[in-house]
Order: sequence, then C-alpha cells, then structure tokens
Amino acid sequence: MTDSVKNAITLKKSDPTPDAIFGHGFADEIDRYDWDEQIRLVEEATDADVRRVLAKAERNVKPLTPEELAVLISPAADAHLERMAQLSQRFTREKFGKTVSLYIPMYVSNECTNKCVYCGFNHDNPFTRTTLTLEQVKAECEAIKKLGPFENLLIVSGEYPSATGVEYLEKVLNVCRPYFHNLTIEVMPMKSVLYERLTHAGLNGVVCFQETYHRQSYKKYHPQGMKSIYEWRLNGFDRMGEAGVHKIGMGVLIGLEDWRGDLVLMARHLRYLQKKYWRTRYSINFPRMCPSESGYQPKVVMSDRELARVTFAFRIFDHEIDISYSTREKPEFRNNMMTLGVTSVSAGSQTDPGGYASCPDSLEQFEVTDERTPSEVEMQIRKAGYDPVWKDWDAIFD
Repeated sequence: MTDSVKNAITLKKSDPTPDAIFGHGFADEIDRYDWDEQIRLVEEATDADVRRVLAKAERNVKPLTPEELAVLISPAADAHLERMAQLSQRFTREKFGKTVSLYIPMYVSNECTNKCVYCGFNHDNPFTRTTLTLEQVKAECEAIKKLGPFENLLIVSGEYPSATGVEYLEKVLNVCRPYFHNLTIEVMPMKSVLYERLTHAGLNGVVCFQETYHRQSYKKYHPQGMKSIYEWRLNGFDRMGEAGVHKIGMGVLIGLEDWRGDLVLMARHLRYLQKKYWRTRYSINFPRMCPSESGYQPKVVMSDRELARVTFAFRIFDHEIDISYSTREKPEFRNNMMTLGVTSVSAGSQTDPGGYASCPDSLEQFEVTDERTPSEVEMQIRKAGYDPVWKDWDAIFD
C-alpha cells in the first residue's frame, strides 16, 4: 500500500486490520453473486418473462427484485419498449410530478494520484495541473450564478489527498454555501468520520461511481493509486450511509465491462443500501464513456435505444430514485428522456477546473455534448410541459 493511499484513508496506529481500514459493507456481500450468472439472467430472459415482470409492475403491489430488473434490461424487453416507457413515465410523475431538477458541476482540481487508464486526469498524463484557490472558487460560484438560478452544485475533484483532502474540501464547501442551498461532492472516497465532518460544513450529498463491479477487471482499469483498492471504493457507500449523508449518488461507467453485469450488480447494491440506510435518498447515473485525453477507447458501446431501455427499467424497478443525465448525452436524447423517467439534468457544464471564470483553458475531464445554455435547457423543459426545479433542498433542514 503506497503512502498516498495511507494518507488518503487516514490510517492510524489504532487501525491495524483490513476491517478497520475498509470497514464492513457491500464488499463483504458482492462475491455471493457470480458475474457470469448476472449476465445470464439478462441473456436468458424470454418474452414471457418480460410480460410477467411488466404485469407485476403494473399491479404495483410489490417492488421488483434485481432478478426482475435483469429481465427488463434484456434484449427480450426491447419489443416492449413503448409499454416500458409508459410505465416509467407513470411512476415518475406519481413520485416527482412533472418536474426536472437542474444542477451544474464545478471542477475544483484535476490533480490526481490515480492512473485510471480511461481518464484524462490520469496521473501520468503530461499536462499542467490546476487546483483552484478559494478566491477562484468564489469567482466560479459568482460566474455560475450569472448563468442561471442554480441551487444544486456538484463539486468535482481529482483524487489527490495532499492538495484536495478533507481540509481543502471543507474550505471549498464553506465558500460555496452562501451561493447554493444544495452541495454535493464527487471526490476521493473517505472514512465515515470525514464524511460526517463535511456534513457540518454544508455537505448534502456524495456521488461516487464504482466504475465497474467486475472485481478482476477493476484492477486492470485502476492499476495504481488509492482508487486501485476495490474494497475501499465499494465500501465507501456504506461509509457515506454511516455518516448520515442525505443523498448518495451511484453509477457505473458504461464502456468498461459488459454493462449487463454491472447494472444488475448495481441494482443489488442499491437494494442493499436502501435496506441498511433507509433514511438516505439515492440517485443513479449511466454515463456512457467517451474517448479520453489518455487515448482510451471504450470497450463496449451502448446505443441510445439500450440506454432508454435501461432508464425505463430502473424507473420501473425503483420509483423513488433520482435518475440523472449529464451533458455527455445529446440534446435531442435528453429532451425525450426528461419526460419519460429522467428527473435531473446538468446544464451549462464545464468539466475543467475554473472553466466558468478562472482557468478556461485547463484540461477538461470529458467532452460536453449538450452545449446549450441553462436558459435554453430551461426553455425546453417548459416547452415539454414540465417545470424546471432549480432548488430541491433548503438550508432550513440542515
């Protein structure tokens, strides 16, 4: 274990065992599920299976199981896509009304100790690194507020403990809090006590992508850095729940491994978390990978139709989760999905540190596909007969 990993997870002499380091969590459960078997659940689903699961969903008496989710993401379900879209729309409107929440990411650093083979922030990628000062963070906040009345801010950082550890993030949250009611972070996984510490600085939510649940392949994609420890990342969701984080965001990178296996295991993970941390809200995302600055090309490509089927399936599987689409997706596709199951979207996104005001030429993490302004996205939401929601959390609840 490298020094950077030890620093990141704040090892102490009182933490001598792997359990004390990683904690207990879903990593203790996941090996019960064979990867190939998860894929077989999808591959072997029949038309009769799809009809049976949709009939159960329409009765809306009992929640679907992960095995039934596997049926709905299968090729056999493609013939029932319209029926699934109607069910997805129905359940979304019942729980969320005709609304779409808007959020915006703010990248504060592209420094990273990890060597993820697919990421432009890879430690070995030779480019000038940027970590925003607190004055620059403030300038970014002010620039974002000029783009639209955003209240939902996603703070994103590479994983570099000495530059963007808990002390830095605490200061960033304190700077951002006067500008935004809802603050979410997508940063390095931490110990539970550190997540709890950040909740006192105004943290409302944490987003963390497991990237892939395939244990053997995970190491191939994350060969070095603190992210290379599979159990540490996977049990991070438990540590968020233990810390009382209000909202936990989950996701896998579509393009690393067979998305069927990843999505069935993510459904199992979601059910596990909901049972154990039932006071917490959850969101999911299905980011389709783009070529990165490191030259990585996705191993698997998911079509628009497949992404639509997956989105409908997860909405039917769970009526209350927030399903989010980023600006990776094309405008036309996002427009359609915002009325059929997606409940939050980003708008006006810059994926480079300081991209709104301070450092517009720094390296971006991924290329934005939907380049519309926030007001243009808002206009489209209203045109579809939906209400844009800029704020879904109030400081009074802190």
